[in-house]
This record gives sequence, structure tokens and C-alpha cells, in this order.
Amino acid sequence: MKERIKRDIPTVIVDLRSSGEAKKGHIPTAVSIPITELTHAVDKFPKDKRAPMVLYSYDTKSAIQAYEIISIWGNYTNIGVLEGGYDQWVSEGGQVAKGYMPTKIVYEPKPRPGEMSLDEFKKIAESKPENVFILDVRDTDEAESGMLVGAKNIPTQDIKAKAAEIPKDKTIVIHCSTGARADIAHSILTNELGYKNVKFLNANIKIDPNGRYEITKD
Repeated sequence: MKERIKRDIPTVIVDLRSSGEAKKGHIPTAVSIPITELTHAVDKFPKDKRAPMVLYSYDTKSAIQAYEIISIWGNYTNIGVLEGGYDQWVSEGGQVAKGYMPTKIVYEPKPRPGEMSLDEFKKIAESKPENVFILDVRDTDEAESGMLVGAKNIPTQDIKAKAAEIPKDKTIVIHCSTGARADIAHSILTNELGYKNVKFLNANIKIDPNGRYEITKD
């Protein structure tokens, strides 16, 4: 989740501390919704259940409590907490803003560099062209429940260590289960490892043991 914030990927950032504390110093673009008011703040959250959200407070424990409250509201599929809270963010050199903060979330998703259309992904998944390498960056236990035929599973966190298994002479098409990890993998390959032709699916995908799949984008 820190990676999303640092790379300026469109993300809902929620500061759960008291409004007074938050105004003294907060993560830029964060929205102030104190955890003491959270149970009555459901209308302040985005209708888009896929909106990526990062929750932070004084520490990790408080943010987890907020996560549990939000989870009761419904199918938010891309939400996490900022490990270590605000103090750790500051100690690691994270950017800080002061003063006014919005109190209602406005989320406007924007296409990311390398993001491909659902139709383009489906065409590749069905035709399996020889010049395309499908990279499944879900964790191993997720991939064991079903993978696209011909895909290679390398979890996002292992990409640098296993880069030799990813060809540079093919178009790399990446997917995970929601698009979030695929986006990070795209950045690693293009910005850190020098790959030139990389795309990723920014959508929900479910794959059964026979390789049949269902893609949805809320």
C-alpha cells in the first residue's frame, strides 16, 4: 500500500486520527474521517467498491479496527492499512502536508500507463499468440486453484528474483485477481528491470481449475 501512495497511483487515503491531529500533519491528499466517527460515515465512502483505499492512524492496530468496520459495509475489494501508521510514514521520509483536509471521499479512477482493455485481454487469453507471455502475479496458493492456460505464475514479490524467467523479446501481459498487484508488477518490470512492452489487466478475474475465467470491472 505504501508503494501505491509513493507512486501517486489514484488511491483513497483515509486519516483516522482526530481532525485536530490530522491537520497538524498528514499524508498529502488524505481525507479526514476520525475513527470515532467511522460507524456513521458510510455515505462518505466511494460507491465504487473497487476503489483502492489505504487506512492509517497512529498505529497499525487502530487502522485494522477501522478496516474491520468498513468490511461490514460490503464488498470493498481493494483496501488495506498503512503498516506502522503515520509516525512510521514520517520516520521513513514520507511526504507530509499540513492544514485543511477534505472530509468526504471523491474517487475518480484514471487509466494507468500500461493498462489494457478487457476485450484486448480476453482476445489474448483465448488466442494465446506466440509473441505474448501471460504473467500471473497472484500468490502461489491463489494460482493453485486455477490458472489461465499457458500462463506463468510468478508472485509480485518474486519478480526481481525470477526476472530471468520472463522473456524480454515478447509482449508481457500481467494479471492478478483485482489489478492492484498487476499494476505494481508492471512498474517493476518497466521502471526497474527495463522491459519495454508490458501491459496489465486492471479488473477482477476469477479462474477455475480448468482454466475457465470470468472478468468483471465494477
